[in-house]
Amino acid sequence: MTAHPFDTQGLDHCPFMPVFAPPQVMFVRGRGTELWDSDGKRYLDFLCGLAVTSLGHANPAVADALCRQAGTLLHVSNFFANPVAAEAAIKVNALLAEVTGHEGQVFFCNSGAEANEAALKLARKFGGRGRHEVVSAYGSFHGRTLATLAATGQPTKHEPFQPMPEGFRHVALNDIAALDAAIDTTVAAVLLETVQGEGGVVVADPDYLRAVRALCDERGLLLIIDEVQTGFARTGQWFGFQHSGVVPDVVTMAKAMGNGFPVGATWAKREVAALFHPGDHGSTYSGTAIATAAVSAVIDEMRRIDAPRLAREKGEVLVARLTTLPGVAKVRGRGLLLAAELAPGIDAKAVYTLLLERGLVTNAVTPTALRLAPPLTVTLDEIDEAVDIIANVLEEQTR
Repeated sequence: MTAHPFDTQGLDHCPFMPVFAPPQVMFVRGRGTELWDSDGKRYLDFLCGLAVTSLGHANPAVADALCRQAGTLLHVSNFFANPVAAEAAIKVNALLAEVTGHEGQVFFCNSGAEANEAALKLARKFGGRGRHEVVSAYGSFHGRTLATLAATGQPTKHEPFQPMPEGFRHVALNDIAALDAAIDTTVAAVLLETVQGEGGVVVADPDYLRAVRALCDERGLLLIIDEVQTGFARTGQWFGFQHSGVVPDVVTMAKAMGNGFPVGATWAKREVAALFHPGDHGSTYSGTAIATAAVSAVIDEMRRIDAPRLAREKGEVLVARLTTLPGVAKVRGRGLLLAAELAPGIDAKAVYTLLLERGLVTNAVTPTALRLAPPLTVTLDEIDEAVDIIANVLEEQTR
């Protein structure tokens, strides 16, 4: 591992703003679950760019779709239609209609944060002035824009940017009484993740989500489910909310829906989407042909391989292997979005660093837990190889 990955560009510093720690590795190529760095070293990718490359690196179906589209049409603005975006919107809605029983409409954007911004603006249109508050959960993560950061239930992330936009309040996850107490006549919507990915891979209890749906119905609130990290088969269902049987009013998506190409989307039931009028919202890059070509290819390929089944089956194998390891106290999560909680006294960041040196990409999602989110196409041999690397590192840490 080179000390300064940018040495090869003749730089003695990182050219990027320091919003992330200095990168430790320069990756130059990927294929499936494998990555290679600038020194030619091979790694197994069990993080997938934070649950993004769910079909693996350089997936042929997605790569071919992008290459064909790049030579045909990239972007024409939303003053005009393009057939690629229309096809992708129909496919996204079809997927949501299958699992919710409701027809909806789609807004394409560039990221999960933007998808959540659109959902928050829908909530404000729904509630109207004076009924614009949104309740979300402590431990949640909804984005880095000011509004989505304000919705994020992690106060330490708010401090550098105070004062935060008003209109947001937070309650403990899985505590329906706390949510009930937080709702008054100023609240328009509840925003939740079904698994708090950045919060430590914390699963929302299905009974809790069903109670939240009932409470939203009783109080006349929108239920917005953030599926940015959990959507597109990551949890073993197409969307995380399916594990509880609830039907959201609004669903936000990104990450895996482009398999690495930047794209996000907000889906809403048609009667909710109708709250937007021309000029209320938009984006220069909403529904570009190149981004939506990736979306269509991802959906088609995920349907072809039955991606939810792969996530369930491979997730069960990975959980079973991890739980046998000395040094792993427990494993939580769903499908192939997992956290290995380490035994007391083991520093997850130190373990993550050693794993990277041994050729396994993970991350320390909390000081005591490793996040594992390999491609849904990961092989059993690759799972065995990764777990063996983890076992060796943990053995060293527990001596």
